[in-house]
Amino acid sequence: MYCLAKVMSAVQPNEITGAVSLQRTNARLDLLEIVCKHTTQLSYVCGEIMPKVTLEERIEMSITRSKPNVFLRKDFERFGGYDQVGRALRSVMLKGLLLKAGYGVYVKARKSSITGNPIPVIPLVQVGLEALVKMGVPADIGSSAKQYMSGETTQMPVAAVVNIGKSRVARKLSLGGKELRYEK
Repeated sequence: MYCLAKVMSAVQPNEITGAVSLQRTNARLDLLEIVCKHTTQLSYVCGEIMPKVTLEERIEMSITRSKPNVFLRKDFERFGGYDQVGRALRSVMLKGLLLKAGYGVYVKARKSSITGNPIPVIPLVQVGLEALVKMGVPADIGSSAKQYMSGETTQMPVAAVVNIGKSRVARKLSLGGKELRYEK
């Protein structure tokens, strides 16, 4: 906080351009913005070493801020190399923020109020639907779930079933010992 206060006391707005400039030891640095999130910029201005955000922290922030609950491995490609992202995802899973639903498919998780273990924030059927749509496969809920929802039957569907139409899918998706089934 001291570093930010020191920077803000030295910042003066330029009357002509409206840009923010900083006077420091006979050198003039023109800064368009000074934002706390840009730690490298602040450490350059302050001359002090500030902690950098690790890849794991960047992935955690991305997960918590994102609206979708299902992620594919390719959603994290922008953060770094394949192996490095894999290690970061593994550590995020150990923290309980993510669960692995299948090969390259991850789901947001929360802590269970009963056991304290991580559980998915959405049911398995919804995980399957979101993951298949992200993979480019048109999917819908199973026929038994449709019949129950329309009132044709009173028998509740037990298994998590997704209708994939004429598509061919070999990807296994499972959470908590339950596996998603596909129907055509």
